Amino acid sequence: MAEKYQLIDLFCGAGGMSLGFSDERFCGDFESILAIDNNFDAVNTYNANFGEDQHCQQANIEHWLDSNSVPRADIVIGGPPCQGFSLLNKNREGDARRALWEPYMDIVERSGASIFVMENVPGLLKSPEFSDICERAMLMGFAMLQPAVLNMADYGTPQTRKRTIAIGVKISDFNIGMLPDFPPEKTHAVPGSSSVLPSWRTVREFIADLPEPKGTDIRQDKKSPLDLHFGRTPTEKSLERYRAVPPGGNRFDLQRNRPDITPQCWINKKSGGTDLFGRLWWDRPSVTIRTEFFKPEKGRYLHPSKDRPITHREAARLMSFPDDFKFTGSKIEVARQIGNAVPPIFAGAIARFVSKIMDKRNLKGKKVA
Repeated sequence: MAEKYQLIDLFCGAGGMSLGFSDERFCGDFESILAIDNNFDAVNTYNANFGEDQHCQQANIEHWLDSNSVPRADIVIGGPPCQGFSLLNKNREGDARRALWEPYMDIVERSGASIFVMENVPGLLKSPEFSDICERAMLMGFAMLQPAVLNMADYGTPQTRKRTIAIGVKISDFNIGMLPDFPPEKTHAVPGSSSVLPSWRTVREFIADLPEPKGTDIRQDKKSPLDLHFGRTPTEKSLERYRAVPPGGNRFDLQRNRPDITPQCWINKKSGGTDLFGRLWWDRPSVTIRTEFFKPEKGRYLHPSKDRPITHREAARLMSFPDDFKFTGSKIEVARQIGNAVPPIFAGAIARFVSKIMDKRNLKGKKVA
């Protein structure tokens, strides 16, 4: 049996992208040998799930490069922090995080990798930095496959999360003209379309079997999935607001049904924010799960039929994390890890595409020397 391709995961977070590449349930053709993130709890989570060698290191990547040698690898994956490119970041001009692609590319170069996969928000493609990334890649001898903004629901994730995927391949390692076109073929399609593909996967498919949550914090005495299936302690006014939102509704329904308990700032704002204080739909994918999914005022995070926000376990499932994936840290830290992750199902689709490319590499065997 051929050895697995050696993988480095940068800005790895909890490890959703590594899971998609390395776990047999998603792809399984890759093995992580080094991961780096600057968040203590995310690093602990990563190491709790990816073997006993504790190869995920807590560090600022630019500082790590100053005192460490980069191991040889076949592929480098990861997403330099996306907030610098995000439209949600109103102060993104001059954001220092925009420059973190540079140490990412340094590690690609020093590792001798044949491929790199960069994941980021859709805004990356229109940023001046992306032109710089492509120029740096060209100087390093890489060709960029046509980057694309992909909807993760098209690849089996129960979430309409959109992200840019950019893939660079080392020209000397491949016959570029023989490589498949990017993006990979979709595995699912919008319900009701003429496609023969299965319909988008739904919220119901992933969370409907869970019982009522109990408690207000991580349930250390319970095994997964119940350990992360806990609630909050809403005020009576919050409960009244939840009850006023019908199936599929949002803040505008709250205002129509109960203007007396609708925040004045929402009443004053006549447009926008249609997902705020909204309910998820049972028979559609979720909206994008962000780091504060437990706050319905932040988005469409109310349960489809219960008068409460979704739980940490429900959010993790909607991110396609299997129940046996172990999260560590406080409930706030776990929420941050969930919301910042790359859904493993989607990562697996990218991994399978990349594996097909790697199989065409002009090198014998899988594992690098």
